[in-house]
Amino acid sequence: MKPRLTVLVAAIAFAAVTVAAGCGSDNNDNGTTSGGGTLTAASFSVQPDPSIVSQVPADIKSKGTLTVAADATYAPDEFIASDGKTVIGMDADLAKAIAEIMGLSANVQNVTFDSIIPGIAAGRYDLGMSSFTDTKEREQTVDFVTYATAGTSFYVSADGGPNIATLDDLCGHSVAVEKGTTQQDDATAQNTKCTSSGKPGVSLQVFADQNAVNLALSSGRAEVAMADTPPAEYAVKKSEGKFKISGSSYANEPYGIAMAKDSGLQQPVLAAVKALMADGTYAKIFDYWGIPGDKIDNPTINGAVS
Repeated sequence: MKPRLTVLVAAIAFAAVTVAAGCGSDNNDNGTTSGGGTLTAASFSVQPDPSIVSQVPADIKSKGTLTVAADATYAPDEFIASDGKTVIGMDADLAKAIAEIMGLSANVQNVTFDSIIPGIAAGRYDLGMSSFTDTKEREQTVDFVTYATAGTSFYVSADGGPNIATLDDLCGHSVAVEKGTTQQDDATAQNTKCTSSGKPGVSLQVFADQNAVNLALSSGRAEVAMADTPPAEYAVKKSEGKFKISGSSYANEPYGIAMAKDSGLQQPVLAAVKALMADGTYAKIFDYWGIPGDKIDNPTINGAVS
């Protein structure tokens, strides 16, 4: 989700609802913990596992690095640290741990969400770790290793925002979503349902990143914003009372780590995720970023449910 300079300007202009730091520790992007120490990532040490290292494809092993793409406007899953360039968050920490247990280092790059899967298919990135819902449509282009689960939530202005409990309630409202997301797909499909049943349609506003979605809601350009539940709840928390969650989350589905179908990374990444679950690193990362409810215990390759 770039260009980064533009997003950073927007973030500064509206710091209350744009990304900060680990919500599990109640930090902000320049914040400190109650103990006075600055935290930007979960602290962990992972040693290479020879059985997993042996599964890493030779071309990846020879370069020594996993290039990981993430859209860093989706706190607490992935966002930009206070230095203005480093990608941090749950996905960044997990990418680092996966790389280390595979005997590699992780180079996490900030990339617009809708360009990640095409970039993987073109060989620009080894992995996509950006809160991707593993869907059957996406599985036609890339493979996934599932590692979490999350639903979608609606959030609105706390002062006079509409009551949105389900997708059906979007009829006649302006809705802000991020480009390339399942939320865009859901709102687009709902617009068709609304108009075909004689109701007012959904006025859909599609933005390049989640920061812009939050800005649209704050400025009144949109009445409703949609996002995966962890970023939606995070935006509400950081809005200082300006936003509220409306209704309950829906469509709880698996998150997947994306990779090219011919990459040979499917089995070693799956093995890495399982090993990190077994040694406690996985739980430590999710707990740190305040999203323990997103954890799973049964990662798999291509686990889409829809």
